[in-house]
Amino acid sequence: MKLYNSIGPNPHVVRMFAAEKGVKLDLVQVDLVAGENRKPPYNETINTSGTLPALELDGGRKVCEITAICEYLEETQGGPALIGATPEERAETRMWTRRIDLGIVEPMTNGFRATEGRRLFESRMQLLDAEGAATLKAIAREKLLWLDGQMGSNQFVCGDRFTLADILLFCFLAFGAQVGQPIPDQAGWVKAWFERVKSRPSAAA
Repeated sequence: MKLYNSIGPNPHVVRMFAAEKGVKLDLVQVDLVAGENRKPPYNETINTSGTLPALELDGGRKVCEITAICEYLEETQGGPALIGATPEERAETRMWTRRIDLGIVEPMTNGFRATEGRRLFESRMQLLDAEGAATLKAIAREKLLWLDGQMGSNQFVCGDRFTLADILLFCFLAFGAQVGQPIPDQAGWVKAWFERVKSRPSAAA
């Protein structure tokens, strides 16, 4: 299988997930900064939405969107269950993954694109103004603090299970720290959790 890879948190999620599963993916580098993903042949033959990453299966079919790619790897590859081994576990993982994606990841990344990343993205998509971007960043921070308050004595987001929810959150918080959206000091659980996840070999994938 080939993973069309680039800089950024989205490909990092898939690389980390695959590393946790013990899956070897052949990486094909795509120059995101130069906009290679928005030009032919990538946006015509690999991923018509022009986003990264994309997984090319051995038969040539493409799977795009990070959660769909991770779901595919979960269902077809060995290694530990990172979404869940039972319907209840899978539902719990998907619930928290969805909450993290909508509440933290989306406002964080759109806030970044409209501010620090504006020069890179303004020719590629519609962007909010500075006030709207600041609101999105505040929403991401608020939701992260809410998540922090929900975790209690959990080791990971889904209790003792390390899952896709942890991988998604870790990769985007690592990215956020580089673009002016660090973990709030008040988020004590998240800060300790982040260091636990950072120590895993897969975090460097």
